[in-house]
Amino acid sequence: MAAAAKEAKNMEYVPPKVWEYKPQGGKFGSINQPTAGPRTEKELPKGKHALQLHSLATPNGVKVTMMLEELNESYGLEYDAWKINIMEGDQFSSGFVKANPNSKIPALLHYHEGADKKPRRVFESASILMYLAEQFDEKNLFLPKDIDARSETISWVMWQMGSAPYLGGGFGHFYNYAPVKIKYAINRFAMETKRQLDVLERHLSGKEDSKFSGGKYIVGDSYTIADMAIWPWYGALALGKLYSAGEFLQVDKYPSVVAWAKRIGERKGAIRGRMVNRSWGEKSEQLPERHDASDFDELVSSEK
Repeated sequence: MAAAAKEAKNMEYVPPKVWEYKPQGGKFGSINQPTAGPRTEKELPKGKHALQLHSLATPNGVKVTMMLEELNESYGLEYDAWKINIMEGDQFSSGFVKANPNSKIPALLHYHEGADKKPRRVFESASILMYLAEQFDEKNLFLPKDIDARSETISWVMWQMGSAPYLGGGFGHFYNYAPVKIKYAINRFAMETKRQLDVLERHLSGKEDSKFSGGKYIVGDSYTIADMAIWPWYGALALGKLYSAGEFLQVDKYPSVVAWAKRIGERKGAIRGRMVNRSWGEKSEQLPERHDASDFDELVSSEK
């Protein structure tokens, strides 16, 4: 106890009376600033479809492309997807800030009144998932009409929105991106991440007292936007595809989460959704821009 207190004392940071901005270092240190608004003048590109997605294949971006690919498979819905390179600051262009004043991907523009009219903007990944379900999921495949299933779905979507910052901005940042490894920060957010994995494990394994617990998916046996919201973060983590932290967090201790993650990972919509706006990793998994479902076929052909 005394040794821990001494170590903490040596690392103690005394905040100044007034905080002042200084570049922080690390992977995103040169990008993050305490101000909003555009930094460059540049309009967003526009394709031929009514739906224009401006995003990147990070977990938040993948949520939306998974949904769009499911809608394409179920209804033939088409869209254009343009890559936003967040490391180069594309999210701070004047065009993107118009689409999302918070300068975060993903952002969706819906030209619902025609190509020559001003589009409707939708930002924040959960908002986009719900918008797409309400606008285009005519059979209520991914956002149930039944009030019990619908409220359960929305509750889990919001659970993810409230929980993932602890995984991404907390654990992921200090474990994977921070310029220095801080023991307290890593331990704090590793503990919370494991608690969240246990929340999912209890729900998916049927240990929770809920009629939707113990099914193949988050809302019983129905695949919904709740799965699409949670899988890119926690599914990727369980499959060892996020922060290379599977062993550190002992994800094998959550077998129901791992099984759920594998089940979703085999869906065509998930496979294609992970590829859209991706420009890293295996070449066969990269589709930096997507303008038609046939783009996937062309990608496969180019790999042969």
